[in-house]
This record gives sequence, C-alpha cells and structure tokens, in this order.
Amino acid sequence: MSPMCMYSATDGMAGDFHFVHYVSRAQGGVGLIIAEATGVEPEGRITRGCLGLWTDVQKAPLKRIVDYIHQHTDTKIGIQLNHSGRKGSTLSGKEVAPEDGGWITKGPSAIPFQPADRIPEVLTVDEIRRIVKSFGAAARRAIDAGFDLVEIHAAHGYLLHQFLSPVSNQRKDEYGGSFENRIRFLVEVVEEVVAAIGNDKPLFVRISGTEYAPDGGWDLEQSVKLAGILKTHGVDLMDVSSGGNIYDAKINPYNAYQLPLAAEIKEKTGIMTGTVGMIEEAAMAEEILQSGKADLILAGRALLRNPYLPVHAAFEAGEPCFFPVQYERGKP
Repeated sequence: MSPMCMYSATDGMAGDFHFVHYVSRAQGGVGLIIAEATGVEPEGRITRGCLGLWTDVQKAPLKRIVDYIHQHTDTKIGIQLNHSGRKGSTLSGKEVAPEDGGWITKGPSAIPFQPADRIPEVLTVDEIRRIVKSFGAAARRAIDAGFDLVEIHAAHGYLLHQFLSPVSNQRKDEYGGSFENRIRFLVEVVEEVVAAIGNDKPLFVRISGTEYAPDGGWDLEQSVKLAGILKTHGVDLMDVSSGGNIYDAKINPYNAYQLPLAAEIKEKTGIMTGTVGMIEEAAMAEEILQSGKADLILAGRALLRNPYLPVHAAFEAGEPCFFPVQYERGKP
C-alpha cells in the first residue's frame, strides 16, 4: 500500500482511526504497508492533521499499530518521513495563516507554489542542517516503534523535491545551482537516516521521476543520475512517482502511467524500483512484476476502496494468501 495522507492525527499523534485503517489493510493481505507522510518537525507537516515523529511521545500509538500487524498478520510495515516546505500549513489544499493555526512556511527560495500563495521564507544553511538531523531523529524513532523500513519523501513538490528542482530552487550557495548542489540536501538526509537505522533496515526514497516542467525542470534524466548516486549511499529502492512541484503541470494519467519512469531508472542504474499510479487490479500488478520493469508494485486508491483487494485476488486465482484465522469460514 502506497503512503496516503489521512489528515486525521492530533498534534501528530496516531489515533484509533489510524489503527483501524492500517490493520484493515494488513488483514486484507497486503504484503507491505508504507504509512502516510509523517512530519519530522511540526512545520514539516502538510496539514495540522498529519502524523509526526518529531518527539518520543509520538512513538507509542504507532508502535501499537506496528506490533498488532506483526503479531497478527504477515504484513510488513514502513513509514514515510517528510518535510512539506513551502507546501505546508494547508487545509483542503488552501493555505492556513499562522493566526488561524497554521505556520510560516519555508523553502529553498522565495518562490511560492502557486502565485497567490504567501512567499515562503528562505531556509538558512543552519536550518537545512537542523532538518537533516530531524530526519535522522525521526528515523530512529521509527525503528524504535518497530517499523520494518523507512522511506524518505523527496517527491510531489515537498521540501526535498523543492531543492532538487531548478524551478523551485534558485539558491546561489552550496545547496543550489548545479545538479550536485541541488541534490546535496537529499544526499545529506539519506546519509543521516542510514546512520540512524543501520544497514539491516531497508531504505526507500520516493521521487518524482519527472515534474512535467515545460522547460528546465526536474526530469527523468536527472532522476536516473540521482538514483545511481543514492544507490552508492545505501538506498535500497527508488519509489518512483511523478509531479507535484508545478501547480499547473499538464499530466495525462492512465493505468500504470508512471511505470516507464521506474523501468528506465531500474534499467540504467540497476537499483530496485517501485511503481505506483492507477494500478487498479492485482492482475495488472502481477503482470508488471513479472515483466521485470519494477520490483515493487504499490496501490493507493484501489486499497481505499477495497482493503481486501489482495485476498479477493488470491481467491479468484486460487493462490494462497494471508487470511485471518478468525475468518477462515469466509473462504470461498
């Protein structure tokens, strides 16, 4: 299951909704769940309802979910760590002012996501280094809570993606300008997280393989080059999505429309890849997997509609799949 924001946390804390939401998908036979974008700092959340792991007290309710899934199902569970940058402090896609419970957003440059948005404050080098440490600290808390893997969110126009793209990053220091400078923040975050979780836990990085810029933005060629570099820094899999950094980008989605991005990254770098995007049926997921174009098939909305999608597909195919022992008499 792909990470999908649920906007249902209180002060970053998971609640009963999150327990039911994630456990239901585990009981439905999903092999791996990646929990939703989780802020490494309060200002790193997308909304006030997003999960957080910036303090130790936020570990306990997540550990309750992880422990139950491990004890009662065959599912593995990871967590996606994020900083929203200039796309934070929102509600229903609209900015929330500090006086209304929002916060001052920051980014690589004084460039808003949409022209009508507030201009974000420019992060200082010291603030960048603090955020790097925040990713590492959150990763340690995730491992303490029992998560099986960590994913770093560097896609969809959030902070790390903002630094990657020349559209949103027009800095003149060591974090802007050249390709090597624009990827520096993400590479430092990867190094910090690897140091925090060790070599025994898988590390994924989600990127936008392209941001569909009409001219001069982040593209597949740069994504391939980045993936090759991250492979040498301990990243195990590139979770390849697209878009999110250009508010009016022209995208024409279709079933598995992002697969060519993952396939090219895998072919040219040898790193494992995941693909996501309008993969609606288990048969399509299996076909992609057997093609060798991607190593991990992620479903999102399809699992919101049907938490038992894997089990139902297994029943139809006559294949074995986890099914809760309490429900055995429900097998066809």
